[in-house]
Amino acid sequence: MKKYSSIGDLLIDYRVLNKISQSDLAALFEVDIRTIIRWEKNETLLKPDKEEAMVDITFIPYQVIRNLNAPVSIPTFYDFDIRKYSLGKISNDFPDANWLKAKMNTLSDRLRTISHDSDIDDIIRCSLVQKHISKPISRELISKAIGLLPELNLILFDNSGYYSGHSVFFPLKRSVYNRIRDRSLKEEDLTVQDFVGNEKEINPVYYAYDMNADCNDNMFLIIGAIMKYFKELSCDYTYASYTSRHDTYDVNHQLGTTLVWEDKVHQDELNSKAPPRLYEANLTEFLKEQ
Repeated sequence: MKKYSSIGDLLIDYRVLNKISQSDLAALFEVDIRTIIRWEKNETLLKPDKEEAMVDITFIPYQVIRNLNAPVSIPTFYDFDIRKYSLGKISNDFPDANWLKAKMNTLSDRLRTISHDSDIDDIIRCSLVQKHISKPISRELISKAIGLLPELNLILFDNSGYYSGHSVFFPLKRSVYNRIRDRSLKEEDLTVQDFVGNEKEINPVYYAYDMNADCNDNMFLIIGAIMKYFKELSCDYTYASYTSRHDTYDVNHQLGTTLVWEDKVHQDELNSKAPPRLYEANLTEFLKEQ
């Protein structure tokens, strides 16, 4: 992660990363280009309504903007590749899996089942931050998954009511998952016909299409809810996840997942910090009481 000490530096990096000119950004904010120049030089701060606009325009987490857009800013680490921030270098790394397990009964009214069109809008936008996701997943697939697995299709908001993270799980037919496993089917080509009610499956597949949160504290709320669900499962099952995140290698190893395959050629094509890779596991052993 890069450490930011001002809102101006954050805006400049956003423009460079997205190949947006100062005039283009001014048009998006509906301000004069001189305002953008002053923001980037840290001569003036954004007014509250423009803070909200910046969240909508850039999709940078609200807390990052709030920390930096202040007379005395709070230095904040931020990674544009995975839309994640932290307040200190020591907390940049993903938490230990056993720490996550110990916290899995932590409840929050900020976490709920995905239920609104605006929820899906945020999820689709955030999912495209993941390097391996080349096109938006269809709203139909997410809606179908919510109906079949409401306990695992979750969305999280921060204390100010802004989107902070989500999990999207697909209940896949075993035959369909095997085609993803042997790489004869891409997840972007999935249809609702590939889903099945897991109560009908002897060995159901829980396919984690995407999990994301804007900081480790929020991620543990999402992962905690997911761990709790799997801990209470009484059947044999397969948990599977296709990801390109570069901060989850250690935690996946700690969870006891198996690396099915990774695509280093595609990593080079995507200019990603980590290769797209498929994991699978049954978490029963890990989730046993100590």
